[in-house]
Amino acid sequence: MADRVRVGVLISGRGTNMVALSEHKRREPRAYDLVLVASNVPEARGLVAARRLGIPTWSASHKGMARDDFDRLVDAELRRHHVEVVALAGYMRLLSPGFIHAWQGRILNIHPSLLPAYKGLDTHRRALEGGETHAGCSVHLVTEELDDGPVLARAEVRIRPRDTAETLAARVLEEEHKLYPATLDYFCARLRPGRVDALAG
Repeated sequence: MADRVRVGVLISGRGTNMVALSEHKRREPRAYDLVLVASNVPEARGLVAARRLGIPTWSASHKGMARDDFDRLVDAELRRHHVEVVALAGYMRLLSPGFIHAWQGRILNIHPSLLPAYKGLDTHRRALEGGETHAGCSVHLVTEELDDGPVLARAEVRIRPRDTAETLAARVLEEEHKLYPATLDYFCARLRPGRVDALAG
């Protein structure tokens, strides 16, 4: 499929969602190709996984750098690989407004809650403490507001009486590994030929 959308994945850790995106693509023809995995953590385990999958990698530490300066490095690397869509997969760093503006409508993120509920961190603990009956995950477009972009898809997970933050997180992660690849595939399949045209809703 010559017209697959070129996707760059940003990670900071294990990269399990990145692996899920890759495995989804390998099982049958899809609308995207992973052409780069980049990280702000040079020792991130996900980089090893990406190399084993044959995906080009890039990394640099953000420590001691201004956010804008670091994001310019990331932007340059994405463009060097002719990336069209950016997928955040456990990228534990806020993006600069300049970066988000440059890639507006072309950055997707997977978040471990049913947005708009429980933006930010510690989502599973907060859902349990909030007495929720369901938790889950959401794929959304990234905007300058934290976890506030248009939601493209959600998957619910029922909260069990004896759930802890850890057990709930494990079950939500399983859903992430299904939801993110399917949503990215749908998103990329609906892009207009010849140019990236993001479509929320």
